[in-house]
Amino acid sequence: MIIDVHTHIFPDEIRFNREKFFKGEPEFKSIYENSNAKMVTAEELIAVMDENQVDKAVVFGFPWNTVEFASLNNDYIIDVVKKYPDRLIGFSCINPLIFNAEKEVERCLANGLKGVGEIAFYLNDIDEAVIKGLKGVMNLCRESNAVFMLHTNEPVGHEYPGKADMKLKGIYNFIKSYQSNKIILAHMGGGIFFYKIMKKEVDSVLSNVYYDTAAVPFLYKKEFYNLAKAFNIEDKILFGSDYPLISPARYFKEMEQAVEDKSFLNKIKGGNAQLLFEIKQMT
Repeated sequence: MIIDVHTHIFPDEIRFNREKFFKGEPEFKSIYENSNAKMVTAEELIAVMDENQVDKAVVFGFPWNTVEFASLNNDYIIDVVKKYPDRLIGFSCINPLIFNAEKEVERCLANGLKGVGEIAFYLNDIDEAVIKGLKGVMNLCRESNAVFMLHTNEPVGHEYPGKADMKLKGIYNFIKSYQSNKIILAHMGGGIFFYKIMKKEVDSVLSNVYYDTAAVPFLYKKEFYNLAKAFNIEDKILFGSDYPLISPARYFKEMEQAVEDKSFLNKIKGGNAQLLFEIKQMT
């Protein structure tokens, strides 16, 4: 089974009128004001999944600051998950620090969504105020056995829209505060897994964290996959395409060139996600 844990979809109301959604949303504007920043529907995503033999995909919108925008996008996710229950797994997405965020997350989980994310703080670091502000949403996720996905990025390297001034210490402190939660760090956690080699508490703190491969072809050499295995996260890597940013085909080509161990390859492509989301094998 192949499972893509990281895809973005939007209803036509947002896709064809993106400028209407820039007000009060500097993060959204910074990423989508360029008309080349592609936005797709559930049906377009499923067509690409079929082309690449992807069985299931986790879908979400954007971490909106405006409750009305978040509800619009989340309603779309709820609707398409009900329409394509065998193909799509939905996440609720909203800026969790805004008023009523917990209420919106609770509504979405009650309507069949399986997680919260991709939550991102593009304009600031994950500091103590952010970590404390996430408590209500993280409690809801833990109580509902829901997965929480956090946007991360590497603290060095080239700049790009959506890259925050993010420190690994903030990511680490967030994980340490919510070790009972199921957490996916998008974009391979900004490289934090490299510190699992430390002898003391770091390996233990990171033991229940998962990492998705979203944007890996832009960020790392393909040899990265075997290096990650050497850092003992063979069971924690999840295939995430960040589609429509990158097609699944590009990931699969690089994975197959780099990874000789077919068992490890199958874990990345879907085996690990299947266990995380408790998905039964398709017949």
